[in-house]
Amino acid sequence: MTATGERGSMAVETVMLAPVFLLFLFFLAGAGLLVEAQGRVNGAARDAARAASVQRSADGAETAADRVAKSALANGTCGSPEVSLAGSELEAGGQVQAEVSCELDLGFLGFGGTKRMTGTAVVPLEQRKRFE
Repeated sequence: MTATGERGSMAVETVMLAPVFLLFLFFLAGAGLLVEAQGRVNGAARDAARAASVQRSADGAETAADRVAKSALANGTCGSPEVSLAGSELEAGGQVQAEVSCELDLGFLGFGGTKRMTGTAVVPLEQRKRFE
């Protein structure tokens, strides 16, 4: 037998814990979005560095990196992608360093802002690579 003071307490506990549980689920969804977006940006930086490393000129490397990174981020929630090859040593035995940045829209979480996501990748160049 239950005491009359405990009647309905399970319903009250459930009603009190449900919002906490939902907030936790929203937190997990937001964290998952951030991790997924960072992975996409890192992948776009890797692809941009690889595309730039096979070009024979600095202008061609910039164009290829920009095209590949923007196509890699075209279908996501990351807008305004920017690509930079600053820090690259475009010479035989050098390296291509690609940095890709974009703005992640946090609107679906109820936040009105954006978060800047940045990914960097470095690809070494061949010893016999020639640049024009």
